[in-house]
Amino acid sequence: MDLPRLGFGTYQLTDSDRCRAAVETALEAGYRHVDTAEYYDNETFVGEGIAESDVPREDIFLASKVWRDRLGHDDFLESARERVDALGVETLDLLYVHWPLETYDPDETLRALAEARDQGLTRHVGLSNFTPHQLDEAIVRLGGAPAAHQVEMHPLLQQEGLRAHARKHDYWLVAYAPLARNEVADVPEIQAVAEKHDATPAQVSLAWALSKENVAVIPKAGTPAHIRENYAARGIALDDEDIARIDGIDREKRLVDFPNAPWNQS
Repeated sequence: MDLPRLGFGTYQLTDSDRCRAAVETALEAGYRHVDTAEYYDNETFVGEGIAESDVPREDIFLASKVWRDRLGHDDFLESARERVDALGVETLDLLYVHWPLETYDPDETLRALAEARDQGLTRHVGLSNFTPHQLDEAIVRLGGAPAAHQVEMHPLLQQEGLRAHARKHDYWLVAYAPLARNEVADVPEIQAVAEKHDATPAQVSLAWALSKENVAVIPKAGTPAHIRENYAARGIALDDEDIARIDGIDREKRLVDFPNAPWNQS
């Protein structure tokens, strides 16, 4: 799957005007991968931003996700159709199962996910917030690896195991919250590398993630300056010493966590 590795995340962009403007700015800046979800409650605005931009729809990789209370077979397919309609497009490029929780049933949900692809609602299928065991089960049931697995990943949660799984099975690991909600700005190792490259800690964190095989990133930003700043991270070339310095950060902080998250279940 040809996935633009630096995408635009839209979580919390729920104001209609702000969301539309942010999407337009992102596309103008050069982003060609836009990520949203049923849960974000902004797909209509995202779709309008895409329609109002000067970038043709066929040049944009558009992804959305089905929320965890709609993962039964029929509900999932109904939600998939709603995602397409809300975004005002003919098909999605990628549709994810957002969380393997609540109504998730490996047989029903994954069968519906495959049917959504077969019905032309999406070109590719993905998973999000799965454990390695759940990924292995899904690969068997889907008859092959998903196109992508979206998960929290940043220098404070480096996800070595899930990255290795993505490399082994040759799919994309799509990193959400890649700036750790800007906590990367306070990490001395990242500050030092940023100073060396005359860059921001956010840009260095994105460049670090992009240095990893099979990894794409979807930072969110609401202002034109931050949208363009993030995109400029593509031009930062970290050397082996820089990467090793960030790899060696001796901290692990998960920002998206709750008691029944998949990784907390026995």
